[in-house]
Amino acid sequence: MTNNSTLTPPLGDYAEVDGRKLWIHKSGDGDGPTVVFLPGASAIGLDYYGVHTQVAGFATSVLYDRGGSGYSDSMPLPRTAEAIAVELHDLLHSQGVPGPYILAPHSLGGAYAHRFAQLFPDEVAGLVFIDAYHYNWDDYVPAELSLAAGEQLAPTYEQLQQALPFMRDFVSQALVDFPDEAREALVDYHVSETWINVGIAERSSTSALAEELAAGPAYPDVPFVALTPLAVDPNQAALMSPELLQTMHDGKRRQYDELAASFTGGQNRVLEDTNHSEIIFNRVDAVVQAIRDVSDRAAKS
Repeated sequence: MTNNSTLTPPLGDYAEVDGRKLWIHKSGDGDGPTVVFLPGASAIGLDYYGVHTQVAGFATSVLYDRGGSGYSDSMPLPRTAEAIAVELHDLLHSQGVPGPYILAPHSLGGAYAHRFAQLFPDEVAGLVFIDAYHYNWDDYVPAELSLAAGEQLAPTYEQLQQALPFMRDFVSQALVDFPDEAREALVDYHVSETWINVGIAERSSTSALAEELAAGPAYPDVPFVALTPLAVDPNQAALMSPELLQTMHDGKRRQYDELAASFTGGQNRVLEDTNHSEIIFNRVDAVVQAIRDVSDRAAKS
């Protein structure tokens, strides 16, 4: 059980879903589909504030924290992709946020976007995968890079505690253009016990999520763009050799080339100048452009 009671959001509102409070922030107004950001493990909705503010210039844009993470109420973790997808669906409907939606997941958020698309295909107008999780990862990499191996190699509580000074510096520098209040709140979150515990819990379920998603139907055929960053991520480089890191990148490129090809007109846009952790901060332009392109295609269709 995570404890989020000491965290105070600098903006946004709370909505009650299934007896618990969920944090949500909505901005913008546009004729096209609503854009919903799904955070990765250890990330929260407010991390995507920089992208969100630009997307809000041409569409309704939604940030939120799933139950058990960020500013939302505590609950046992990990959770199934279905539980999280249904929760998001209920949240959007309870707040009168109109569908259909363009889902923009980052990292582990891809699992939850995938399940949402399986359960509510008629409410998905498009997908923008920001280096997002996809269930068939093991088909593209050797055993030492499998989802199960990644769970075993994930940082421990002690290692994450030792990394907190690095995280403070990283977040402070990455969010230099954020408003002071939002930046300070994010720094506080990313050096908190909640940040450590949520990340550990959510990263422990990647194999189970793959089994859950593999048992479901295919994606709806909607406008799709994957953003695949291939610069070295310091967090990943600390855990594997340069050779293994290259193998991982090669597998990731193949995976998203094939995933994009499964959608009519789907694209995999490779970014050589950013990495998994920093793409939402230093390539806001690429993320916003992908969302705009998917939004334009969805509006036409």
